[in-house]
Amino acid sequence: MGMTEAVRLRGRGALLGLALGDALGGPLVLSRRDSAPALTDMTGGGPLGLAAGEWSDDTAMALCLGYSLVDCRGMDPLDQLQRYLRWRNEGYCSASGRCVDIGLMVNAALERFSKNPQPYPGLTREDTAGNGSLMRLAPVALFFHPDKYPDPAHAMRAAVDASRTTHGETRCVDACRVLAWMLHRALSGDGREGVFDSRSLLAACPDLHPDILAVAGGSYRHKRREDIRSTAFVVDSLEAALWSLWESGSFREGALLAANLAGEADTVAAIYGQLAGALYSESGLPADWLARLAWRDKISRLADDLYFVG
Repeated sequence: MGMTEAVRLRGRGALLGLALGDALGGPLVLSRRDSAPALTDMTGGGPLGLAAGEWSDDTAMALCLGYSLVDCRGMDPLDQLQRYLRWRNEGYCSASGRCVDIGLMVNAALERFSKNPQPYPGLTREDTAGNGSLMRLAPVALFFHPDKYPDPAHAMRAAVDASRTTHGETRCVDACRVLAWMLHRALSGDGREGVFDSRSLLAACPDLHPDILAVAGGSYRHKRREDIRSTAFVVDSLEAALWSLWESGSFREGALLAANLAGEADTVAAIYGQLAGALYSESGLPADWLARLAWRDKISRLADDLYFVG
């Protein structure tokens, strides 16, 4: 297998992994940790009322972003926002045919955009640092993949703009920069050592917000499960996803760790799934989960299109 084929399949792993994490965590969304039996499989149900293998806003928005990148042959924030509006209003890119679980900050940005179309309506106040742009980021890294863009700076710059469409707060933007760098490393085949190379990461991102800097520097490596918070605050979500990857040795193990943190279970598992899927590649994803994943073939084709068009 040549490098090109390997990178393409890791890209598939990232986008499929995002959807798998989203679908896995759905039953525990908004629940208190350990208040229900731990998830051991992809079951569906829970407050979102989705069938096993169906996913929510994390994946739907990632698909909107991915199709925009392919159709526009690059970053077009206005087109991205139009697709997010179609998802909210019509169920575009949703396996269930409806908008499932839209976030407050996303909805606020789309309201602003619908009244005054502009490319970056994402809120910038300190109290708007949600995880809604981080959860959907993978398509940016797949488009600006290492075979065509060896320097991760391309993906990182695009990640900033992809975040600002709905989330302009500094920590949201910086979290997307960090994840874009880590995804680029994983897609390059640098393995766990490369993905967790904090020194190189901080050299590539020398001006991070202190909250994100702490996570990028490896705060998750020294924490126990009870110290990890699974909330919609982007700093918590990023740390929880990286903790789940750090503490596990397979996609399945880490995804279950992430989902069973409860709270923002689907989004934390989706953030984990992007990075773990790129790290373990498509072949490292659980076959039994893939067999139940809604739109598996569509998601795989989109990942390939992002690779070839990028």
